[in-house]
Amino acid sequence: MKVKKFFLSVISGMLILTAMVCAGVRIVQTNIKPAFEMLAAEMAFPTGNAEYSEKEPELSEPPVEESKAVTVESSEISSPEESKTEIKEVKKEEFEISEPDESEIEEYERNHEGEEEYPVYEFTITQGNTSYKSVQMKNTSSTDIDIKTELESRLGFEMEDTDKPQVLIYHTHTSESFLKYDTGYFYESFYPRTTDTTQNVCAVGEEIAKQLNKAGIKTIHDTTLHDYPSYNGAYDRSYATVSEYIKKYPTIKVTLDIHRDGIGTDTQKSKPVFTVDGKKAAQIMILSGYNYDGSEEFRDWEYNLRFALQIQKTAAETYPNMVRPLNFSDFMYNMNINTGSLLIEVGAESNTLEEVRYSGYLLGKVLTEVLKKNYPSK
Repeated sequence: MKVKKFFLSVISGMLILTAMVCAGVRIVQTNIKPAFEMLAAEMAFPTGNAEYSEKEPELSEPPVEESKAVTVESSEISSPEESKTEIKEVKKEEFEISEPDESEIEEYERNHEGEEEYPVYEFTITQGNTSYKSVQMKNTSSTDIDIKTELESRLGFEMEDTDKPQVLIYHTHTSESFLKYDTGYFYESFYPRTTDTTQNVCAVGEEIAKQLNKAGIKTIHDTTLHDYPSYNGAYDRSYATVSEYIKKYPTIKVTLDIHRDGIGTDTQKSKPVFTVDGKKAAQIMILSGYNYDGSEEFRDWEYNLRFALQIQKTAAETYPNMVRPLNFSDFMYNMNINTGSLLIEVGAESNTLEEVRYSGYLLGKVLTEVLKKNYPSK
């Protein structure tokens, strides 16, 4: 018996030593900095898993440009068995990505000659801390959520067969913008804000609105600058804007505040990506809040969550890896406006405008599918 224990100890020691050697070799052969950065990201982001890839050095976006703002219409972790899901067949998408030509890149480089260049790392966030089948959630709230039950529960609104507006898209942080080119680097002068509504998050909202209106779901896209010239008080100003729209159009049932994330520092940034039909797009993250303090004005928080879960499920099954885990936590962010209010972050500041526009296009299709199911049966 003693001999047997001795041999078992020797074998265990050899296995551990082998694992340490393999890990050491891998660390030596890998760029250690981004690996540790992504480890930090996994701990800090509302996610669970992340993967990174490094691109060759190059470019970024010029300093902010200002233009006149306009307002236009236009719980439990599931078992392996529960996690099985069928992924829908992805149809070939028609969205055209605008690729820069060589002369554009050369001109851009000349405009930034002499500036420091800093890296952008790509990653895909794939798993939260709570899940059910295709739905992943990062629950940091002070309550537990049964995703299955919420998915099977009714929403807080029902769509109507009407030509009046039923969806409002707006932006609390309207000036949030993106990198110009997908080069793997950004310049030291990169400033991710602009009042040019063709270059900031309004361009994403426009793509979403186009798909909804095309499907016959009347959608208003508001491009009011709520965070400029003053950033403070942006949520109060956007709340007032949305309230005015609802007063004017009582048929509005869904209000979507479209943002972008900011991931990284002044000397390195990371961007969430996935691909559809061979085209790179920005991952999105849906935020839904919990009424942690029992506020009377946010008593219907659960309806927003159900809506968010429906979008999360449809996006995950239609376009795999499109959605980061749903961020559910103790916040409100104007989600007390009605029972179809959500905040959605499309990409990060280091995604390109084309990547986030493509995601807006895809999100519009996902929202169309979710809302079409909520029309009354005839």
